[in-house]
Amino acid sequence: MNHVSITERPLAQVLARFTAWLDRYGETSFDHQSYFAGPVGGRAKAFYYRHPKLGTLAVAPMIASEALLPSARRLFWHKQRFPIADAHYAMGFAALARFDDAGGTNYRRALHFLDVLEHTRCPGYQRHGWGYPFDWVTRTGVMKAQTPLITSTAYIYEAFEAVYRLDGQQRWLAVMESIAEHALLDFPDKAQGPDAACCGYNPHDGEADVVNASAYRAFLLFSAARRFGRDDCRRAAERNLAYVLDAQSSDGSWRYATDGVRNFVDHFHTCFVLKSLAKIEALGGIESTRLRAAIEAGARYYVHHLFDENGLPRPFARAPRLTVYRHELYDYAECINLCTLLQGRFAEVDARLRSTLDDLMHRWIKRDGSFRSRRLLLGWDDVPMHRWAQSQIFRSLALLQCSGAAGGREAQEEQTGIAVPASSARATAAQPVH
Repeated sequence: MNHVSITERPLAQVLARFTAWLDRYGETSFDHQSYFAGPVGGRAKAFYYRHPKLGTLAVAPMIASEALLPSARRLFWHKQRFPIADAHYAMGFAALARFDDAGGTNYRRALHFLDVLEHTRCPGYQRHGWGYPFDWVTRTGVMKAQTPLITSTAYIYEAFEAVYRLDGQQRWLAVMESIAEHALLDFPDKAQGPDAACCGYNPHDGEADVVNASAYRAFLLFSAARRFGRDDCRRAAERNLAYVLDAQSSDGSWRYATDGVRNFVDHFHTCFVLKSLAKIEALGGIESTRLRAAIEAGARYYVHHLFDENGLPRPFARAPRLTVYRHELYDYAECINLCTLLQGRFAEVDARLRSTLDDLMHRWIKRDGSFRSRRLLLGWDDVPMHRWAQSQIFRSLALLQCSGAAGGREAQEEQTGIAVPASSARATAAQPVH
């Protein structure tokens, strides 16, 4: 196998400096959506969706600020805590605790974030779910704050799973089963033929045609089916997986949605889908011929269309609109997550991991230990945002540090919560994705 060559000490130092920064900075932050989370930005965005031509003038000041003066987002909204970020921090510290935790410090940090998550679940729901702390204006209306999202809740399931693997406490299992039942019973399915169904983005989503939402739910329910012996979870997961596989284009890509409108193909959503499929495959017990072929076709599209000429993550292969940035941290984080999970499987994927990691280490780390958020058309956005994507990059680097020496098995185990048999580890050298 070919693996990324990185000494443990420099990466450990990066993680330690970041942890020190997190302690100083605190666990709330501004966000990518801060411009549109408040009443002024929210109304402007809603007007844009209703009247795109005139609405462009309404959102232009926010877009210009994002491109030229990102720190001005504090004029539009305030710092908040984001459950999806807390989940990534919990997973990152749990990964570090599993492999090197002198004094139990990392374990205690992971426990802290689980405690926070238990107190920030969405109110008004019988079962455990999490969403955004702000009103999210979408093209179909306003999704109110504290509406559960499958794209957040799936990560929080994994966070509780990661800590359960450390201490075996039954209370984490109880939360995990509640999350699984929430995903199974409260998120609508929309039939896409006799054997396939797409999952709603939230419990009130009547359209249910966002591909990555179904990919997240498929993995969560497959994992829960194995963990809790739930055939109902497995059946629902199989239908969501069939939808995701059917949604793959002939070139190997996944458009954001299958509604014929949101046809863009971007970096981190592609990673979300591929990552979910790779974790489902790693769980085992699933007929894998078509699943393996989808991963291979997706990886081929990924390396050929979602990186620039320097081997760095490109935000879009097919963009929905003009963008005001060249690269963003979220793409780097998800690239490292996905490539670590697939490490040793495809030579081109391993090469993209090396080039991305090298650029991250040389240009994206700030003096205070945090990471830059975006490389703009001119200059950088240096405003740290936990959800976008300080927490994701921390978790990805923690996973990389803890998994590299074992040839990828720890990456699979850390991301699925299930021990991967040695026989399932790739025993041959990485192959090109022709």
